[in-house]
Amino acid sequence: MAFHKAYAPGEVCWADLQTPDVAAAKEFYGALFGWRFEDLPTPDGRSYAQAFLGGDLVSVIAPQNPAQGQSGTPAQWNVYFAVDDAAGLAADVPHTGGAVDFGPEAVGDTGTMVFFTPPGGGATGAWQPGTHIGAARAGEAGALSWVELLTPEPQRAVGCFQTLFGHEVTEYPQDDGGTYTTLMVDGVEVAGIATVPAAEKHLDPGWQVYFGVDSVPAAVEAARAAGATVLVEPEDVEEAGTIATIRDPQGGVISLLEV
Repeated sequence: MAFHKAYAPGEVCWADLQTPDVAAAKEFYGALFGWRFEDLPTPDGRSYAQAFLGGDLVSVIAPQNPAQGQSGTPAQWNVYFAVDDAAGLAADVPHTGGAVDFGPEAVGDTGTMVFFTPPGGGATGAWQPGTHIGAARAGEAGALSWVELLTPEPQRAVGCFQTLFGHEVTEYPQDDGGTYTTLMVDGVEVAGIATVPAAEKHLDPGWQVYFGVDSVPAAVEAARAAGATVLVEPEDVEEAGTIATIRDPQGGVISLLEV
């Protein structure tokens, strides 16, 4: 369990959900994680929901943008890394082989946001904090506990993040001959990067988010009862613990990690 009042540059500070049905997503994730919600208006007259664990903000459930809605895009979790200078990062992205997708753009006084895609894919958020620093809690039941980028070009992606954020890395050889790389800040692992597993057809290149639960089997059954599709049944993974992967009723893919 960790409480946060600030994040160092390069740490994962936030994950939020964009969904075609905010009300339905609130019902699902409220049942799964015990979140309570506060609704706030969007500039276009819709609303988004802040998700709280106790009194602490841990995520947001937001409506999709019009283009996503019109194309039938499923719900998607977004991952954000803390950064001191969003504009400077955006200027550096092209030199890493990546591309800036959005921003930098100020979000009121809460902070400045950039979205970029590293080589190989996987839209990534960068957040320069204002009044909003990111998730107030992490690494516990109901809170963000890990993220990993699945990509066909892991080495180029690692180089991109090292250039942009100064990450150190640790490499773990895998049984299939590949490597699982962790990005590190001040000696602490903050995210993983790996090749998209050939056997896991449900996973596209991009970020996979892990939220903590007290019991993965119990959480999977609760998710299934609430309308989720179970993509990976509970399994024990060496050095990671018990995990499972589900797809929520609006299509958002999320993994559960026993903490």
